[in-house]
Amino acid sequence: MKDTNYDDTIIELEKEIRHLCTVIKQKGREILTDFEITPPQFEALQYLINKENLTIGELSNHMFLACSTITDLVDRMEKNMLVRRTRDEKDRRVVRIVVLDKGHQLINEVLHARRSYIAELLQDLSNEQKDQILLGVAMFYGKTV
Repeated sequence: MKDTNYDDTIIELEKEIRHLCTVIKQKGREILTDFEITPPQFEALQYLINKENLTIGELSNHMFLACSTITDLVDRMEKNMLVRRTRDEKDRRVVRIVVLDKGHQLINEVLHARRSYIAELLQDLSNEQKDQILLGVAMFYGKTV
């Protein structure tokens, strides 16, 4: 490994971002247990709501998981009445995944709980401070995509 000297700000940013990601991810998982949904199901439902009517293959590509894994995931979500498989109107060989009302409602409830958690963390900050955090996070994220 190359020995590189980073300034103190980069070192601290890396540490703080790593710790923040760990805490947010753990809290997100805790919230999901209250709703009896797994992290992969939550992620899949979000993709399906945002992209609408994806196939197993398309969802597999978005989530970087094998088609067989996605098939099992969709089977469990279908059993829980969160999604339904439906034939494509233009090509009956193609099966699409449609999010049912219960799936939409569940995602809305989970997002509400997650947003409440963020609001609680930021409650003592001014609107200007919140805007600065949002700007910084958005700029940072923009560099990753």
